[in-house]
Amino acid sequence: MQIQPCGPLHGEITVPGDKSISHRAVMLGALANGTTHITGFLMGEDCLSTIDCFRKMGVSIDVSDKEVVVEGVGLHGLTAPECELYTGNSGTTTRLLSGILAGQSFTSTMNGDATIQRRPMGRVMKPLREMGASIEGKDDNFCPLTMHPSELHGIEYRLPVASAQLKSAILLAGLYAEGQTTVIEPAPSRDHTERMFRALGVEIETNGNAITLNPPEDLHAVDIAVPSDISSAAYFLVAGAIVPGSELTIKNVGVNPTRTGIIDVLRDMGADITESNFREEAEPVCDLTVRYSRLHGTEIGGAIIPRLIDELPVIAVAAAFAEGETVIRDAQELKVKESNRIASMVAELSKAGVDVEETDDGMIVRGGAKPHGASFETYKDHRIAMSLAVLALAARSACRIDEPEVVAISYPDFFHTLERLGG
Repeated sequence: MQIQPCGPLHGEITVPGDKSISHRAVMLGALANGTTHITGFLMGEDCLSTIDCFRKMGVSIDVSDKEVVVEGVGLHGLTAPECELYTGNSGTTTRLLSGILAGQSFTSTMNGDATIQRRPMGRVMKPLREMGASIEGKDDNFCPLTMHPSELHGIEYRLPVASAQLKSAILLAGLYAEGQTTVIEPAPSRDHTERMFRALGVEIETNGNAITLNPPEDLHAVDIAVPSDISSAAYFLVAGAIVPGSELTIKNVGVNPTRTGIIDVLRDMGADITESNFREEAEPVCDLTVRYSRLHGTEIGGAIIPRLIDELPVIAVAAAFAEGETVIRDAQELKVKESNRIASMVAELSKAGVDVEETDDGMIVRGGAKPHGASFETYKDHRIAMSLAVLALAARSACRIDEPEVVAISYPDFFHTLERLGG
């Protein structure tokens, strides 16, 4: 795909539903008693993988243009799948489902595509085994993972890194454990699981960075409205900030405080972002308007990293157009995403003439010189593809992006939306 530099971007858009919340809505809806109606569901490949896995375990899930309807089978109502559970490219499906499968009375095997088979699962296997789970994995760290029936017990577990996927896997296993399960985070990570647990009647307490779950007798189905994904909105926030003359409004964006690091960092860099129509639904939601502004470098690290881990590739693009130096640190988690996102972004930004340096836990971007056109590789990583597309909008000459179809993992209509805004 070739992308030409564009003039100002203008318009109002609604980006797809939040990926993290969509996954959890299906998972917990499947385990609840009653019917769950999910609106705003993300029809991306990752979330469809979650639906497929639960259908294979006997859950009736109806998908239409307007909503996803999950007929819950209760905490103990899943049935043994007749074949391997295929999670595609979805790390969220794989890790969260590990916690659920660890507490089942049947044996199951879970596997994904080539990318998932390279992503480490040992950090999930370790606490689940401490809870009594019987798990086998390739080289004791990779998919395929096989779960055997076992009796789980609650534990207190201190996370080695702030990871919502790891935290959620342990808490989901805690639904099936005897006694309390406590997870202690080094820094707050996204709390969608805890919020949804409370909505479904689970007793869960937060004390500082410690989250304690008391296993419930059952879950009660509730309807779930999924807000627009701030991770998808991030590409348009950066595009609006770096393309001269632009003004964009993104409607109905979820602004859970554990996810809004991207807004804080862009504002620190000088971006003009305003919030309007703020309201509390299942999660806090508002409209975001971004206007072009001159950006400057900043330092990004510490406790804010879990609040923007998925947005760091497009933040690196903003840094390429900002005056001065931007330092990203404490972001080792980027190495174990769909690609090594540190190495991937450093390699591709360098192709466009950006002065960028890889570090052990992040990168240093020295901005100010407008990037030139280049032929980019996506590494089969949707976030790399969309970040480089944003760069291309404001580059000095045309850019090419290989395998642009990978955006379907989280934002199937991404390029059409860009075109509609003037890209």
